[in-house]
Parts: sequence; structure tokens; C-alpha cells
Amino acid sequence: MNQNMKRSALAVALSAAMIAGLGACTSDSPSSGSKKEADSRDATYNRLVANQPAETGDWSPSRETKNFWIKTWMEKPHKKSYMYLSMGDGKYGYYILDGLPVSYCTSLVPTEKGARVNLGSDGSSGVVLKQPSVDGTYSSGGDCNTKYGKDAESGAYVEFTVGMNQSYFLYSEPMDLPQYENAVQLGDAKIK
Repeated sequence: MNQNMKRSALAVALSAAMIAGLGACTSDSPSSGSKKEADSRDATYNRLVANQPAETGDWSPSRETKNFWIKTWMEKPHKKSYMYLSMGDGKYGYYILDGLPVSYCTSLVPTEKGARVNLGSDGSSGVVLKQPSVDGTYSSGGDCNTKYGKDAESGAYVEFTVGMNQSYFLYSEPMDLPQYENAVQLGDAKIK
């Protein structure tokens, strides 16, 4: 079959599908209820937008805080972070890290790649393919509660998990707060 014949056959098939689709839009069609619900939703949304439009602003506190984060952590290499780990028993421990702790879900390279898959006579389809990490392994990205970092004194690898009654609080400076008064040193670096 030459290219022109294929195009003609495709045009006929699309026309037939459109005619069948138009015929399905009658009030007896099972999809008419879905269309009514969608129309109702859209009408409500449009009415609410007209009555209560989104406000605009001249200043964003979220952008200001993000810029503060950038200035705090990205302007000075090897800045120390002070991490207080709350244990399940109500006690605290601390690490001093070289930089910020990082989640296992963080990657230096893209973890997914879009691709087209040939479906034979049906054409092709877009899919998302997992990519290996820099260590040559694939990760599900489901271990986001595990964090790791570098001890600021010895350079030792530090890893911890949050959740199950354990959480952490991170600061750019050591904190002189009552709850941290008896915090146990967990790494080699010590608060002086």
C-alpha cells in the first residue's frame, strides 16, 4: 500500500470515528451524564473565578524565603549544618555536617527519560523509561526518609532515617535551646 493510499484510509477511518463520536453525544448516550457533570463543574468554576478572582501581589514571602535558603547554603562552600535528631524516647542527639543532609531520593542525573515505542501497525506511543543512577543501579525513589551527609570533623559518612518517632531539626548555627541542652554527640564533630 503506497503512502497516499495509507493517508486516504486513515482519513476515512478518522471521519468514521468522528461521525460515530457525534452520534454518541445524544441524550441516550451513557456518556451524556459525564458530560453534564463536567459542564456543571466547569460552569461552577467559571462562576467562582468571576466572583472571587485570584489575588495578585507585588511581593512573595515564599520567594524571599527561597532566596534566603540560597544565600544561606549556596554562597559558601562547606558551610556546616547543625542537625538535632529527636529520638523516640524524647532525647536528642546531634550531628554537625559539612553541608546539608541529602535524601536517598536526590539524584545528580535525570532518573527518567521519555521515549517513543513502536507499536507496529498501530503507530507509536510515548513512554517514560527509568534510567540508571551514577552508581549504575536503578532506584525506585521510595526511600526518601533515609538521609546521609558528611561529618564536618572527620569526613565520615553519616546516614540516618526519619520517621517512626524520629525526626530532625536543621540549623545553620548551633542552637542554645533547653531541649538540646543534653543532646548526645552522634558524630565526630562536636559543638564547642
